[in-house]
Amino acid sequence: MNFVDLQGQYEQLKEDVDRRIQKVLSHGQYICGPEVAELEKVLEDYTGASHCIGVSSGTDALLIALMSAGVGVNDEVITSPFTFFATAEVIRRLGAVPVFADIDQQTYNIDPSLIEMAITKRTKVVMPVSLYGQCADMDKINEVASRHGLVVIEDGAQSFGAMYKGSKSCSLSTIGCTSFFPSKPLGCYGDGGACFTNDADIAKQLREISAHGQESRYNHTRLGLTGRLDTIQAAVLLSKMTTFPDEVASRARVGESYSQKFNSSCAEKLVTPYVHDHNDSVFAQYTVQVDHRDKLQAYLSSVNIPSAVHYPVAVNRQPVFAGQDWAQKKFEVADHVAARVLSLPMHPWLSESDQVSVVSAVTKFLAD
Repeated sequence: MNFVDLQGQYEQLKEDVDRRIQKVLSHGQYICGPEVAELEKVLEDYTGASHCIGVSSGTDALLIALMSAGVGVNDEVITSPFTFFATAEVIRRLGAVPVFADIDQQTYNIDPSLIEMAITKRTKVVMPVSLYGQCADMDKINEVASRHGLVVIEDGAQSFGAMYKGSKSCSLSTIGCTSFFPSKPLGCYGDGGACFTNDADIAKQLREISAHGQESRYNHTRLGLTGRLDTIQAAVLLSKMTTFPDEVASRARVGESYSQKFNSSCAEKLVTPYVHDHNDSVFAQYTVQVDHRDKLQAYLSSVNIPSAVHYPVAVNRQPVFAGQDWAQKKFEVADHVAARVLSLPMHPWLSESDQVSVVSAVTKFLAD
């Protein structure tokens, strides 16, 4: 059983993927080839965002977005303490300070009611994370940010394809960012990412920053980085976009099926994912909460069922932040769920029999 099934996906798309990659190899435009612009247009149409800028990774997407917002030394960025390290890492790389607001206990996304009290005169950006494939409550977040003149950057690394009140993730704020890491809902065959915005001036900044701050060839008007999306990765993503809507629908069916099975077998001992009524999750992960998480994971491994912990500690507890005053605060909900969450096999092709095997194994462990 696979945790994700990249090989199975490739077998379905093999002819088209191989053809597109061979086309790039034939024309030789490995940087800024025509496939990049073609992909950006496809992603604009899919998300509804006016502008898409393909970049080199989800991490670089966040970094480029923060740079475009003018974030620098001692500025503050409000974000979630329960996320992958990169969310906080990019803030610190610019010399800014991550200010954490605890998460909602049901969605695991930042609690909008806690954002306003975290705002100071040094706050420049609010950066919510749309975790596990479900969008953060962007309307409430945007409303608070608007009242204080703050930029909102959605970390949609795990939520590309998700819906919030009828609109797509990455189109919901000043800037939306996503990752095309291979295991993401839409993944390439290496690193890749994208920034989205509805503002033409911001789009220009994002594109320039992603290419060394270059406004035109050898005319550098701002500092930037090597942040472009490679042509071959764009070609892979173009192929994957032909089936992506169907995969999103399949992920939803698998997630619903999982939850129905768990709720009928061990609901009192396990918390299944909560999806808000106004959200459609893309189920980047299917993550449950259980007591004795580590023992359950060891048991699943013993019966050849893969699992993963996303994430074992709140990000402010990472060793690199030890000794920083801003990292010392405790976040009750984030700390609680970090000790209990376990992600189970999830991909669009997860068979009914594999789902039954996973649920049966978890139920057996919890019954003992």
